[in-house]
Amino acid sequence: MAQTIPTRTTHSYDGELVLFLIGMRFNQPWRVRSWLPVFLAMPRMLTELSKDTESGLLGFRLTIGAGGPVIVQYWNSQEKLYAYASAPTSEHRPAWTAFNTRARKAAGAVGIWHETYLVERAESMYVGMPPAGLALATTSVPVSKSGDRARARLADGRTGNRG
Repeated sequence: MAQTIPTRTTHSYDGELVLFLIGMRFNQPWRVRSWLPVFLAMPRMLTELSKDTESGLLGFRLTIGAGGPVIVQYWNSQEKLYAYASAPTSEHRPAWTAFNTRARKAAGAVGIWHETYLVERAESMYVGMPPAGLALATTSVPVSKSGDRARARLADGRTGNRG
């Protein structure tokens, strides 16, 4: 288990920042053969991306909501995100092809979605937490006196805190 930091921290990062959300919905949960392969494809992609230090993936986390699993991904480049999605040798291509094949055979059994955000500025705060979220994907730093308030951290721009 990661070490808890008892003080207030934020993230520090300079550069392009892309937030990519991808999720799935079990529309027909009893059709396990239709959605399980889709569900199992994502860990292979994340492993592939995590092993490649040049992939552009800064970090990710899995969340489970009422609609199904969602993976929050932080990328250092929109172009690298798109390059991975379209690379013929990546884990994504066969997974996408397999999803489309299954979707035609079992229409509506599983849904997938994604959203991409180009982040111009970001603010974060973590109290009594190990590095998490954006601070885990980038760099976790103590909150400085000048970054004591969310408004100040957001006004500071991209880095979250410049103390």
